[in-house]
Amino acid sequence: MPRTVAAKRAAFRALHESGCFMLPNPWDVGSARYLETLGFKALATTSSGFAWSKGHADNHVTRDAVLAHLREIVDATDLPVNADFESGFGATPDDVAQSVKLAVATGVAGLSIEDSTSDASAPLFPVDVAVARMKAARRAIDETGGDTLLVGRAENFFAGKPDIDDAIARLKAYADAGADCLYAPGIKTREHIEAVVKAAGSKPVNLLIGGVSEFTLSDVAALGVRRVSVGGGLARAAWGGFMRAAQGLADGRFDGFRDAAAGNDLNEIFVGRA
Repeated sequence: MPRTVAAKRAAFRALHESGCFMLPNPWDVGSARYLETLGFKALATTSSGFAWSKGHADNHVTRDAVLAHLREIVDATDLPVNADFESGFGATPDDVAQSVKLAVATGVAGLSIEDSTSDASAPLFPVDVAVARMKAARRAIDETGGDTLLVGRAENFFAGKPDIDDAIARLKAYADAGADCLYAPGIKTREHIEAVVKAAGSKPVNLLIGGVSEFTLSDVAALGVRRVSVGGGLARAAWGGFMRAAQGLADGRFDGFRDAAAGNDLNEIFVGRA
């Protein structure tokens, strides 16, 4: 019997209490269902992977499209799903709160709010504005039951402002504003990871590893990280294979199919799924 939304959310929160778990990022129903067969305990959406699947650049998909995608992924799997909810799809804190309530209604077990603006001249919200937006997200979750996990993201290293001290100050402010889990995508060194974990205190930390890394899951677990996501990494890996094969076809070659999955294997994975 499929787990209820409440059960998924309870299971997701429990995963953050101890240890370290892998949180892979599917970009569509098929990739979500395949990841479920591998025994992962939870999944997370990826704004970039989804955007590319729709022929858009990251952060150029509408709120309605993202909400429909969240609902589709949640319905496709029995695993808890954490939503990449970008910066909250709202010009004001009240707008963010409204958007968060809509996201919670899709059945996600968690959602992240980032502090990037998509404005190259001022890529990060001022801290007080970002905090007000985080508080609005917290309020929206509390008003809809309170069991959806809220992730606060400091985007310094993705937004061209790689200041670890500022990122940590932001994460602390987001924790005080009600974030349950903290995330500074783009940090890569042991020193930065340890600094973020130390600053987080009792709050779990998400680490992004979206490419080849010197670390293993065991390594970052030893540093105190509670969960590891890959962002658009899996989507980019899939696109890499597709692009190499397609470029081969454009050159009149078929060697790009060498590592293709067998159709029968894919059919066996998905047989019986609605």
